Amino acid sequence: MYINTTGIILREVLYKDSSKILTVLTSDEGKLTVSAHGAHRKNSKLAAATQLLVYSHITLTQRKGRYTLTEAQTIEQFIGLRDDIKLLALASYVAELTEAVADEDSPNPELLPLCLNTIYALSENIKPPELIKPVFELRLMAISGFEPNLINTEKSKGDTHEDGLLPLSAKALTIAEYVLSCDNKKLFSFNTDEKALNEFSKEIEKYLLTHLDRGFKTLDYYKKIKNV
Repeated sequence: MYINTTGIILREVLYKDSSKILTVLTSDEGKLTVSAHGAHRKNSKLAAATQLLVYSHITLTQRKGRYTLTEAQTIEQFIGLRDDIKLLALASYVAELTEAVADEDSPNPELLPLCLNTIYALSENIKPPELIKPVFELRLMAISGFEPNLINTEKSKGDTHEDGLLPLSAKALTIAEYVLSCDNKKLFSFNTDEKALNEFSKEIEKYLLTHLDRGFKTLDYYKKIKNV
């Protein structure tokens, strides 16, 4: 059976010298593990479309639950990431985090647009990375079934992330409410002051890591190099 769809490469692993095993987030089929035979070979027609963070039209064959890439045509390579190691590191975190919450063979129609819009925003420098990162994290948690219960710290006691609570100051709360309710196309279309953004970013990351109960190597690397 042939499947024609679009997808972004979330992860690539070399296999048998000239091939790759890809993790692809597709528009129609959800997250898929795909074999790309010969994609790592010099002059391969699949080489450009099978790189990390590339978005492409792809044709797959499916047999006994396994997918093989037969054709691919690049749609977007997000060139703006390639010359900035910090942006590339953050985009790689976006990919790793997306892979972590996406279910195999189970489409989430909001997930691919969020991933693409975030990586595009980084590539085109639409907003500072310090704003893009927590906005993506919160929206991702919400569409993945982990939407927090927002409360104002002025009206709450303690500072806990248990039971989905996310205590924020008034300004940080306003940011969070906007991110959870706005249209996809306006996700990064707001301004705020540095203090509120720093609090928002810190609390969202803490909430995410607590509820996913794991760390991310790409996040550790991004933090290591972002102030270098």
